[in-house]
Amino acid sequence: MTSENPRLRADAQRNVEGIRLAALDVFRAHGLNTPLDAVARAAGVSKGTIYHRFGGRQGLIDAVVEELVAERITGIITAVGAIEDPVERFESYLRQIWLLQYDEPAANDVLLRSMPTSGAVNALCEHANENAARLLADAQATGEVRADLTPEDVWLLIWERGIIARACAEQPREGYRRRSEYTLRGLRSDS
Repeated sequence: MTSENPRLRADAQRNVEGIRLAALDVFRAHGLNTPLDAVARAAGVSKGTIYHRFGGRQGLIDAVVEELVAERITGIITAVGAIEDPVERFESYLRQIWLLQYDEPAANDVLLRSMPTSGAVNALCEHANENAARLLADAQATGEVRADLTPEDVWLLIWERGIIARACAEQPREGYRRRSEYTLRGLRSDS
């Protein structure tokens, strides 16, 4: 009997890891609102196993959000932090966040706060918003970015670009990127 327990624990661990890896793939491709049935199929388990191991969608999202999205957002924050010019730093941050929203539905869901009850998702979104506000203040201090632009405006611009990315799935990435540049130019004080 005791020899079976380690095997069962190992099987359960393999199930958990398989579900986690499947969730990363499925959520990355289709977003956080993808039916759990799709994750279960990809993992080769029942939906009940997901509920048993993770407590449901929220627990599964909380288990993968760090690897799924946080690393990308943190990478963007780190990359733009190396840019000396405050305006270019701010604009580069928005460019990269907007393209992340286009490229990865799960990241878009995080930035749109489509999972309002997830502490991990909310913390990640707040971190992104705080960073954007700091970058905005630095850029505005140069006089080159509109003084009337608020951190809430920036959050809403990120939100709006996310809605556009979600609603216009058939638009080419280059067109989405080009139209994002129009938005950025509108944030300049000389526009």
